[in-house]
Amino acid sequence: MNGTTAPAPADRLRAALDALLDGLPERSTAAAVERLIHHYRGRTPTDAPILRDRADAAAYAAYRMPATFGAVSAALRALAARTPGWAPASHLDVGGGTGAAVWAADAVWPGGRPVTVLDWAGPALDLGRELSRGPGAPPALRASEWRRARLAPGLDLPAAELVTVSYVLGELTAETRDAVVDAVARTAGRVAVFVEPGTPEGFARIRRVRERLTGAGMTLLAPCPHDGECPIVPGADWCHFAARIGRSALHRRIKGGELGHEDEKYSWAAAARPPLPAGASPAPVRIVRRPRVRKGLVLLDLCTRDDGLRERTVTRRDREAYRAARRATWGDAAESPPGAGDAAPDTDG
Repeated sequence: MNGTTAPAPADRLRAALDALLDGLPERSTAAAVERLIHHYRGRTPTDAPILRDRADAAAYAAYRMPATFGAVSAALRALAARTPGWAPASHLDVGGGTGAAVWAADAVWPGGRPVTVLDWAGPALDLGRELSRGPGAPPALRASEWRRARLAPGLDLPAAELVTVSYVLGELTAETRDAVVDAVARTAGRVAVFVEPGTPEGFARIRRVRERLTGAGMTLLAPCPHDGECPIVPGADWCHFAARIGRSALHRRIKGGELGHEDEKYSWAAAARPPLPAGASPAPVRIVRRPRVRKGLVLLDLCTRDDGLRERTVTRRDREAYRAARRATWGDAAESPPGAGDAAPDTDG
């Protein structure tokens, strides 16, 4: 022991990005970022890769990779909490681009495992491969395989214990989305995780994923507390969570931001093929909105296994539950609904 602390995974990724992108002309990179922003905010799927060359891939890595890493890391940590004692022996990242989900999986389950990244954008794969071989990359990534494959009906995927699909379904037509989800359901060795932007459109795609995975016989592990019909009324609301992302100096310059952080909102679903990993089970309760702290009480919006969407009030009279509710955060799981009864009216003005 030398008394030093190893850099956190997010810090290692930021350092690797800074080293790889050092010297790139910021003006052209910023222009490429603007084009990508315009595309990602659009609603027309292309069924074709949007990263055309190294400049696009570099712009994507600077603009999106830290946020994708943060969202996927948060989803995988929540999954790990529902699968104690399990770690994937192999990992397939479908549509993985520059490999943010691969870095995220290593942050949650460090250690060596076979890793394969499939994508249809050659420049993204090339840049991801460079990052995986560069300074700060976890040892497991250095033996990863980066393979070009078209995401289309008829897609044949290699089996892996963990399959991730993040921030890619929005680029596909509805037919291709279903084909990719079905291919994952056929080939996922144990667990499949899908992550999409935390927008109404992103949640609609995750809702469709959820239906197809359970229809294929897989069991939802998170964030949903059950395999039944989602209780959220389509068009009235959407299920999403948020991950706090630290910005590097490069990230702030490329995005034209001043704050040292941003909140990445995401929707996600994780499902497993029976038999489930030992000890794996969905949480009976999930907090689906930011807790609202009032004088002497906390209001919690919950998705529950047995009662669907419920609003709960935890008052100071129940000291232990109240203390836990004040510490609770958006997205937390619980083994039972905190507090008792429906929400009381807010009388604090």
